[in-house]
Amino acid sequence: IFADEITEHDEDSFPTGVIRKVEGTPMDFRQLTAIGARIDDKYDQLIWGRGYDHNYIIPDWQKDGKLRKAAYAESDKTGITMTTYTTLPGVQLYTANYQCYAIKGKDGIAYGPRSGFCLETQYFPNSLEHAHFPQPILLKGEVYKAKTVYKAGIK
Repeated sequence: IFADEITEHDEDSFPTGVIRKVEGTPMDFRQLTAIGARIDDKYDQLIWGRGYDHNYIIPDWQKDGKLRKAAYAESDKTGITMTTYTTLPGVQLYTANYQCYAIKGKDGIAYGPRSGFCLETQYFPNSLEHAHFPQPILLKGEVYKAKTVYKAGIK
């Protein structure tokens, strides 16, 4: 994930408005790292979220409509890759921490917690309560435009 910072949340996963650096923490994905490699580290953000459920801040984001590279993922097993681009200021990494085994997938396989991940582009959670966050406010007469591209490939 091409981000130097995340927005912090508290023990109830409620955004606090604090911005944290990822450097030196298990939240740092600026280099290719297996998602599960540090997911059980004793780090408050991971403990409280039962894994990753965090908003990463897109560096140098401007409300200019320009697509910026937010994240890249690849599978060692299949060679499948995914690159995420967005015009939005954040990308949420979620690792299915609360996934229920009752949901069945392909061939009836039950997928439980941490059986997948999502990269969800967005404004920062609870932005309206934190004036220093980019604001998702649309005034009368304005037009809202946002774009996210998920580009799949093979390594």
